Amino acid sequence: MEIGLIISSLLQLLTMLIVVWCLLSWFPNIRWYEQPFRTLDRIVQPVVLPFRKLIPPISGIDLSPMVAILVLQFCQTLVRNVLP
Repeated sequence: MEIGLIISSLLQLLTMLIVVWCLLSWFPNIRWYEQPFRTLDRIVQPVVLPFRKLIPPISGIDLSPMVAILVLQFCQTLVRNVLP
């Protein structure tokens, strides 16, 4: 298996995990300290946190996950083109 394909697949998986994390955040009864939500939160938070520090919420809406997804998509495209 090619290294570019592996990295691209991992970036795509991380993007999907961020989307699931965002969708789950709409439900107030989710207990983030219980499994499997705790693991999901521990995977996604380190990716989103740097963007959250740079981009403040706009009218109470956190745009950092969207920016993180855009950066991951850019990195995935870059990996596909550089590492065939």
